[in-house]
Amino acid sequence: MMPESSSAPASGPLTAETRARLREMDPPFAPVIEALTENPWSRGVLPIQTVELVALAVNAACTNLNAEGVRQHIRGALKAGVTRAEILMVLKMASLLSIHTCSLAAPILLEEAQAAGIALGAATAGPTPVCDSMKAAGQWNAAWEPFFQLDPHWTESFIAAGAPVYLGRVFSPKVAELLSIAFDASITHMYAPGTRRHIRNALHAGASVEEIMEVLKICVAEGSQALNLGVSVLAEESPCS
Repeated sequence: MMPESSSAPASGPLTAETRARLREMDPPFAPVIEALTENPWSRGVLPIQTVELVALAVNAACTNLNAEGVRQHIRGALKAGVTRAEILMVLKMASLLSIHTCSLAAPILLEEAQAAGIALGAATAGPTPVCDSMKAAGQWNAAWEPFFQLDPHWTESFIAAGAPVYLGRVFSPKVAELLSIAFDASITHMYAPGTRRHIRNALHAGASVEEIMEVLKICVAEGSQALNLGVSVLAEESPCS
């Protein structure tokens, strides 16, 4: 498990090359954006390990897939002492984010099928022990029920893949929820139901309002990946005379 505290020098998503080019191209803007993006890395509200994993989550999410950002924050996480298993778990979470396709569309499918007068046959499946245990424990998300109704066997596979994230074997419940907030609140996703659910769960798991706000600030800081991408291209296509 990751330690709950650590210190590290100021860092952030802006690369050294981008910083240098911005100081040349726009001297007034460069220190402002540096201060903004470095803030979550330098304040120490969250351990630097958690900061790097949240930043990795934003870049690795299946709604983003920013290869350079993923590499940058895997390096940062490893340097901060994050384990391979912890990084891999974030990547698993990044892939499972795609379930929101069904969270969005399965209820619409059920509603429109009913409106069209299409009777749904009883879904056939074998046992669903993982789903059953989550329901019994009060951990079932009502948003999963529509696609469980449509395909319980497939839903069992998904829940079995996602359940380890929240069982505390790799991350504490609090860290798992903070990462989930980042996935759902990120500018490339902005999934309001999940954001609310995971903020509520994070608070129940002991996260402070300040810590949750720090996750949101990391999401905002990662917007500067646009500068990492574009400033070097601009320098190449429009070199200084």
